[in-house]
Amino acid sequence: MKVIVLAAALSLVSGAAFAASCKVEAGNKKLAGAALTSFMTKCESDAKATCEKDSTARKLAGAAKDSHMKKCLSDAVGS
Repeated sequence: MKVIVLAAALSLVSGAAFAASCKVEAGNKKLAGAALTSFMTKCESDAKATCEKDSTARKLAGAAKDSHMKKCLSDAVGS
């Protein structure tokens, strides 16, 4: 039971970390050119690190990890 509660809490925390996607944030900040490129690169890097930590916390491996990473990054970046 504790494991289920912990997994649910981690899911909420990881989802809240990317409430606004990178693309939405860049649009709100009205970034363009080199500033946009720099912001998106950093945001994608941060998103990948956070998604990787979430995958590790969930003890995912193989196809499950790949699927989770793909969806997590897509949500975070705003593809």
